[in-house]
Amino acid sequence: MKVDEIEGFFKELQDSICSAIAETDGTGKFKEDLWEHHSGGGGRTRLIQHGSVLEKGGVNFSKVQGEVHPRLRQQMNLGDNDDFHFTATGVSIVMHPYNPHVPIIHMNVRYFELSNGTCWFGGGIDLTPHYINEADAAFFHNYLKQSCDKHHIDFYPKFKTWADDYFFIQHRNETRGIGGIFFDYLKPGDAGNGNGLSKEELFAFVKEVGESFAPIYTTLMQKHRDEPFTEAQKQWQFLRRGRYVEFNLVWDRGTKFGLETNGRTESILMSLPPQANWEYNHEPEAGSPEAATLEALKKGLNWAS
Repeated sequence: MKVDEIEGFFKELQDSICSAIAETDGTGKFKEDLWEHHSGGGGRTRLIQHGSVLEKGGVNFSKVQGEVHPRLRQQMNLGDNDDFHFTATGVSIVMHPYNPHVPIIHMNVRYFELSNGTCWFGGGIDLTPHYINEADAAFFHNYLKQSCDKHHIDFYPKFKTWADDYFFIQHRNETRGIGGIFFDYLKPGDAGNGNGLSKEELFAFVKEVGESFAPIYTTLMQKHRDEPFTEAQKQWQFLRRGRYVEFNLVWDRGTKFGLETNGRTESILMSLPPQANWEYNHEPEAGSPEAATLEALKKGLNWAS
């Protein structure tokens, strides 16, 4: 299996997701921005704004090539004098809705290959509700569990725990949302994270994750798009967006690495919402839906049946 086949799937995935999201939104249209990377390759950034459901959303495809950055060499224990080049391709998505009852969602699926033949898959999908809805949480996690179980029975519990640990705002001692799944360094034939699956089997799993995005999120968009909300609930949404920004700029490895290695800034920061607020020492009223949401932002909660 060559990188061109994987790249082709990611391009098709971007197309199909944009089509499904735009159709469900009803009025929003994706605008495409083509760009080139300074070391080789480039991408297609697609942004939807001011729709009927989505205030801002992005679906990015990229394929970049170049020499392995010194920081990445350290992470991968590569020699300073070794001549290693990489190819990386994937799709990354974030959606920020108008209605506080529609959750934020994020997904990334990616493939990385070194010139020495070493390769791996990574990615994940997680949900960040402004108000936690237990039925939505169960729907989301059960969908992911069923998708994972088709490929390996260990994947969902392992990757769910990984997501709980990864999407955690340490300085707030709270999870970013209700988690999902997160995985990285799924190397073909490796007994570790990929449980010994072949490259073809791991690619099939990554396809499954990528293709789960549209049915999951269009369901949630349709379910909550017309629910009434108050100005106080909108202000709460802005505060929760602030937490989302804090995670992405302080803790997210992809954001930090992209900025530190001179990646394309506009595409990297596409994940940020159009508006977010910070209120000093905000504490929701005891017994309120806002307080209940904060109380559920914990690791280890079992949402799937």
